[in-house]
Amino acid sequence: MPKVVKAGNVKIGGKNPIALIAGPCVIESEKSALRHAGAIKKIAEGLDFPFIFKSSYDKANRSSIRSYRGPGLKKGLAILKKVKSVYKIPVLSDVHAPAEVNDAKNVLDVIQIPAFLCRQTDLILAAAKTKKPINIKKGQFISPWDVKNIIEKVESTGNRNIIVTERGTSFGYNMLVNDFRSILIMKAFGYPVCFDASHSVQLPGGLGTKSGGERQFIEPLSVCAVMCGASALFIETHEDPKKAKSDGPNMLTLTMLEKLLKRVKRLKEIEEE
Repeated sequence: MPKVVKAGNVKIGGKNPIALIAGPCVIESEKSALRHAGAIKKIAEGLDFPFIFKSSYDKANRSSIRSYRGPGLKKGLAILKKVKSVYKIPVLSDVHAPAEVNDAKNVLDVIQIPAFLCRQTDLILAAAKTKKPINIKKGQFISPWDVKNIIEKVESTGNRNIIVTERGTSFGYNMLVNDFRSILIMKAFGYPVCFDASHSVQLPGGLGTKSGGERQFIEPLSVCAVMCGASALFIETHEDPKKAKSDGPNMLTLTMLEKLLKRVKRLKEIEEE
């Protein structure tokens, strides 16, 4: 049985309910972050899904220099701190350099290592030394068994609060695919595995100066991941994805998120009968 990781009041792994990590891809404003956090919390609580709010203070890996990156470290963390205070929910965001970690650890309940940085030793060690839960996004360019090396970097600091996230594998031009054996392989390392449905349907750089996406596949892929033993679902969500400042094509609407969670809940109830 994989280790249980506690993030704020949310327990991930073991026999705990499927956890939901959700929110807009990037912080668009304080009002937007609070509005989304409140709406998603209401949906999650109504269906008994433990909820961690996710939104990035900086999208450091963008297709174009003209792409919106977010409010930045200081302002973004201040917004996440307010979300955490108002709604009494844990918060998660990405860090991109060791210099960010000291500020981030004072606000974030989960520190996320982005997929493209999953082999950056100095970043991983800096984040791990905080003893905070670390969510490692498996790079789309590595195999699931390579994740063991990343886990060992975190463990070398004495930190055992590790979550590993599957988010698709590079297949060809602007395309990712999912091999659900990855979830089973990575679970064997002893830590809970999360499935990032949003970025699994991303088409990186598929729209020229920005990424495309195929949100219609988020629900079926999420179902497959849960049936393969994922302990959490990472689903970026926006009240109006067409107006989102980042990754709109691979985000769900609030209504679509609720529908997906209802389906997952039914499947888990059948599985437990």
